[in-house]
Amino acid sequence: MTLTELRYIVALARERHFGHAAEKCHVSQPTLSVAVKKVEQRHGVVLFERSSADVRLTMMGEQIARQAERVLEEAARLKEVVAQGKDPLLGPLRLGAIYTVAPYLLPRLIPALHARAPRMPLYLQENFTVNLAGQLRRGDLDVIVVALPFAEPGVVSRVVYEEPFCVVMPPQHPLTQQERIDARQVAAENLLLLGNGNCFRDQVVQACPQLSGPGGTEGSLEGSSLETVRYMIASGAGISVVPASAAASWPGEDSLLSVRQFSEPVPVRKVVIAWRATFPRPQAIDVLRAAIVDCPPPGVLIV
Repeated sequence: MTLTELRYIVALARERHFGHAAEKCHVSQPTLSVAVKKVEQRHGVVLFERSSADVRLTMMGEQIARQAERVLEEAARLKEVVAQGKDPLLGPLRLGAIYTVAPYLLPRLIPALHARAPRMPLYLQENFTVNLAGQLRRGDLDVIVVALPFAEPGVVSRVVYEEPFCVVMPPQHPLTQQERIDARQVAAENLLLLGNGNCFRDQVVQACPQLSGPGGTEGSLEGSSLETVRYMIASGAGISVVPASAAASWPGEDSLLSVRQFSEPVPVRKVVIAWRATFPRPQAIDVLRAAIVDCPPPGVLIV
C-alpha cells in the first residue's frame, strides 16, 4: 500500500464519511472512493461496510487503520529527522492549547515568540485536552499547552506556570462583602460551570469539596466557554470560578463583575507544555517556553 492510500484509509476511518474524508485529504470523493476500493480488491479484504446512511469499519479495517496510523506517524518522523540537521527555529511549530488557556496566553505569546524566532510561525489549534493529546501522539501537533494532571506514554511535559483560581460574581452579590472567599461557600451558590469534557470544570469540582459529592453539581448552569460564563455572570445568573488570567483579562472598569480571591489554601492549576519525547527540535520547545516566561498571562506565577 502507498502512503497516499494509507492516508485515505485513516481519513475515512476517522470521518466515517467519504465526502468528509475526501475534503480532509484535499481530493475528490470519487478519487478517494476508487483508491480505497482498489486496496480492498488488490488484497482481497473488506475494510469498510458501506451503506446509504454511513460507513463502518470491519474488524480487519480497524486493524489496518490502526497500523496505517503508525506507519504515517513514522513517515512524518522521517521528514522531521531530515529537518533535524537544519535550523530548528526555521519552519512552523504546530501548537495546541486548551480552551481555558489559549485566549489569555496566545495574544502575549505570539509577539514574544516572534521576537525570539521570527522564522518559526505558529500553526494553532484550540481543543480539549483529550483531543490535543491524540493529535500530539499522531504527530498532527508538535507541542501542546495543557493543565495537570496530564500523562501520556512517550510524551514529555514541563510545568511553565501556576495559576490561582478566583471567584467572579455580580457586584451586588452578598459575597462581595468579603475580601476572600472560602472554597466551601461556592457550592452553596448558583454556580456557573463549563460543560462536561472541559478539564477546568473538573478542577473546579476538585477545588470545592462539596461539589465532588453526590448531586454536587446538580442544578449548576453551564457555559460553553469562559467568555460565555462571563456574560452569564454579568446578567445576574450566578457566580463562577475562573482562572486568574481570564479574570485579569476582562475590563477592569466592568461595572457588572466583581472579582474576589480565595482564602488559603488557594486552589491553583499547573500549566505545562508537552511534546513527544522523539520530537527532533528541542530548541524550538526551549524557545517556546522562554517566550511564555517573557510574557506570561496575567495573574500567574512562573515556575
